[in-house]
Amino acid sequence: MRRKKRLQTNDKHIKNLAAIVGEKEILFHKEDLTAYENDGFTIHSYLPKAVVFPKNTEETAEIVSYLSRNDLPFLARGAGTGLSGGAVPLNGEVIISLVKMKRLLNVDLKNRYAVVEPGYVNLTLTNSISDKGYYYAPDPSSQYCCTIGGNVAENAGGAHCLKYGVTTNHILGLEVVTPDGAIIEIGKNGIMDVPGYDLLGILTGSEGTLGIVTKITVRILTHPEEKKTVLAYFDDVADGSQAVSDIVSEGIVPAALEMMDGTAIEAVESAAYPVGHPKDIDALLLIEVDGISAGIEEQINKILDVCEKRNVRSVKVAEDEQERARWWANRKTGFGAMGAISPDYLVQDGVIPRSTLPQVLGRIREISQEYGLRIANIFHAGDGNLHPLILFDSRIPGETDKALEAGSACLQACADVGGSITGEHGVGIEKREEMRFVFSDKEIEAQTNIREVFNPYYLLNAGKLFPSPGRCGEVKKEEKAAASK
Repeated sequence: MRRKKRLQTNDKHIKNLAAIVGEKEILFHKEDLTAYENDGFTIHSYLPKAVVFPKNTEETAEIVSYLSRNDLPFLARGAGTGLSGGAVPLNGEVIISLVKMKRLLNVDLKNRYAVVEPGYVNLTLTNSISDKGYYYAPDPSSQYCCTIGGNVAENAGGAHCLKYGVTTNHILGLEVVTPDGAIIEIGKNGIMDVPGYDLLGILTGSEGTLGIVTKITVRILTHPEEKKTVLAYFDDVADGSQAVSDIVSEGIVPAALEMMDGTAIEAVESAAYPVGHPKDIDALLLIEVDGISAGIEEQINKILDVCEKRNVRSVKVAEDEQERARWWANRKTGFGAMGAISPDYLVQDGVIPRSTLPQVLGRIREISQEYGLRIANIFHAGDGNLHPLILFDSRIPGETDKALEAGSACLQACADVGGSITGEHGVGIEKREEMRFVFSDKEIEAQTNIREVFNPYYLLNAGKLFPSPGRCGEVKKEEKAAASK
């Protein structure tokens, strides 16, 4: 009965798309589409026209070619864990869901790379090669469910990006379907520094506005010889912030250097993986160093010394892998744990120079007071990537708007000290206007000019990343529509 219902439509485009992917691989009824109204940014919701599930590159290209010829807007979507609205169908798009393209295609241990499809889950790659002594470094908090294709779109980071870099530092090649349905390959066989423009760099972090990635070649690393993790508690967040700068000033580059303030600690201790953090603490640091065994103990001693000089209440080194894993599980639940202390929350994502941490965190506390909303801070302190979480209740009239305004004020605070409005979550629809905090109109125009080369008719994921559509794209779209009549 369900199958017959799916076929009951007079929409020729639905029928033609079903002919490409198969009748069971398309959704178009409202009750099926509501799950695709938004991604991890839930404040704004829009229904797509349909959702199609291609099984390979060729089907993806055929879908895109059809949609382009018929002037139908479309966008690609992975697991939907993005936090900036990059996969929200603003224009009633056809969503091309890549979750069924989830194969590990090749692993070359000798040359240290792997090839995956875009729907392959981040953590699954490490789990697949760990027994051979290898892993995939980018580790966003959602790595247990986010896809590598989505990581490429948003240039995802993670706790260990301080030492190992974000997604773009681990991408060696991409297969891409262009907005007109052509298939192109950029980078090959894990070879770096190919001639020509850095198209890998342009496409990684382009938020699905330039093309649809259908195959990804990633760098894999060997497990470090040893790693040790330190947990330090501070009575004053300013002392913890200064300890961050002091550790790096000592010449130490930790694999990870994370911070949580008192509100964030309250949340994680109320959620799934409590570890017994003191309830009255103002901040904690989670610090991990790795590398060859010979140098680890010296780095740990320097870190302990820095913490003592910055008035640490207590500091300890994880006794074993089990304790270390508990600490990290507690940290990785940070965002979701906010649900234990607030009915709603908005995650922000800004970047600042490390030396300005005390100043900016102080400003965020002022913003919290100004808007009457609690703000938790849980973030990658080592590289200055802040994540203020604005806690609010959408059932109270006006609180959602207040949360958005408070979030924008936090990003302005980052920009004011020479920082940026995003470090790993992307811009999407959430921070389009805030792009003006860090770019002039001319600089935005230069970037939209690049978009016009790849996406001239502005059908692919329109309305994302930049404050307003480029005029060139609008004109070309109108010209195409006129020519088709």
